[in-house]
Amino acid sequence: MMEVQHWKVGELAERSRVTVRTLHYYDEIGLLTPSERTASGHRLYTADDVQRLQQIRSLQQLGFSLAEIRDFVARPDYRPRTIIDMQIRRLDERIALQQKLRGRLERIATRLDAEVAVEIDEFFEMIKEIDMVERFEKYYTKEQLDYLAERREIVGEKRIREAEKEWPELIRAVRAEMAKGTDPAGETMQELARRWQSLIDEFTGGDPGIIQALCNMYRQEPNIAADYGYTPDASMTEYIGKAIQACNQASS
Repeated sequence: MMEVQHWKVGELAERSRVTVRTLHYYDEIGLLTPSERTASGHRLYTADDVQRLQQIRSLQQLGFSLAEIRDFVARPDYRPRTIIDMQIRRLDERIALQQKLRGRLERIATRLDAEVAVEIDEFFEMIKEIDMVERFEKYYTKEQLDYLAERREIVGEKRIREAEKEWPELIRAVRAEMAKGTDPAGETMQELARRWQSLIDEFTGGDPGIIQALCNMYRQEPNIAADYGYTPDASMTEYIGKAIQACNQASS
């Protein structure tokens, strides 16, 4: 009979490169509770616990919060294989995006080598993209950025341009209703709230972690918000927030 392997918390931390403090916290919130303990009460982790830790770290890499991970793994239809499949898809998407970027750079390099003029707008676009990536990386994880790039491909440049025009119009409409003192829970604001939420969900996929990162970025980087036509002030953000909350309550 094969002997069951055990790891003390320090041993597991060293092998997995996860801090002891993190493992203790996972235990405190019921995300990863060691299967066994010594007679003196020290944590002992088994192979099943190691597998669970891998699943937790994988879901974090995919952009899930700890609360979302806890809910996800508690679902009756949860299967560990699901996480592996999700990671494979995400890696495939990242590879495809990197190959696309490489192709673009190679085309520019070839034209430069042949002394063929490259449109100046192309360089401006690259500068803008580099700047945006640097600023985006302050607020999003790499996995979230990959997912946003995927959403951009799905939505398409034409729809993105349309949405950039829709935001200022929608903001003006909301601001007008706020000036009139319209009830956020009223039908007029409910319709505007649905349009507002729909625009956000279209480009974030409704991912709560990405939506929170987006809000943080817009608060800290108003110039980025302005680039996308999103320029509400704090009072208006609170106003539309109440309307969205009322809309969600009405639909639940």
